[in-house]
Amino acid sequence: MDALGGRVVVVAFDGWNDAGEAASGVIEVLRENAEYELVHTVDPELYFDYQYTRPSSRMDATGHRELRWPEASLWRPTTPPSDGSTEFWILTGVEPARTWQAFANEFIDIALRDDITGVLTLGAMLSDVPHTRPISVFAASSNEQVRETLGLERSLYEGPVGILSVFEHFAETAGIPTATLWASVPHYVATAAPSPKATLALLDRLHDLTGVDLPRERLRTEAAAWEVSIDAAAAEDEEMTEYIHQLERTRDTWDSPEASGDAIAQAFERYLRRRGDGPGERKR
Repeated sequence: MDALGGRVVVVAFDGWNDAGEAASGVIEVLRENAEYELVHTVDPELYFDYQYTRPSSRMDATGHRELRWPEASLWRPTTPPSDGSTEFWILTGVEPARTWQAFANEFIDIALRDDITGVLTLGAMLSDVPHTRPISVFAASSNEQVRETLGLERSLYEGPVGILSVFEHFAETAGIPTATLWASVPHYVATAAPSPKATLALLDRLHDLTGVDLPRERLRTEAAAWEVSIDAAAAEDEEMTEYIHQLERTRDTWDSPEASGDAIAQAFERYLRRRGDGPGERKR
């Protein structure tokens, strides 16, 4: 993990960047396996649109009503790893609705103050992929040294982005190297349902990059159950079954030795254009 150093902020936000709650699921696993303390949280008045992300009401332990506001916070482990492995900090919360540059800079300033050595962003997107095949994870970096050291790709995407891309840009500009992991979640699965198989794929890739081995047995069990439940639903719908078989054939073609990187990239760009929120025609 020399490319990102020994103190890495893992970044994941709810919302657009988190299909199947895959990225936030990784944050949950991190928090289950270490104690964290709050470093910084933003003023919600500055960054959130309450008509889009509304505050919520709940009763506290004494029976009094309280309001909970949307938040984004940075957390650090209370005890650094005793084995000298990578120290994961966590930046998570709701994707802000406005003033993204100020939002990113607020956290970058703290990262510089606290000697953060790297940033790893996590995301998940709905894709034309079958649930029956391994979840693919796109691992990339805009930093040449990180790409060479960790064997990552360089993204050639051009088009609308989320807060993760903004955060990566400001981190790199400040001299903090970054990498990103994006899982592809089957789009035909209920969008509100968590996808433990995608969370597991991100955790596996996180382990590949950092060597940090987090417990994954529960997720493996949940991922198997998730797949079985979709199999059962598809078995009752002939059109869905045929559609999944079509996706399987496409995925198997992509995974074959004959498939070129250019062919896969072109197919992926066609998919983005079809969705309407992708890069459109690439600039020449």
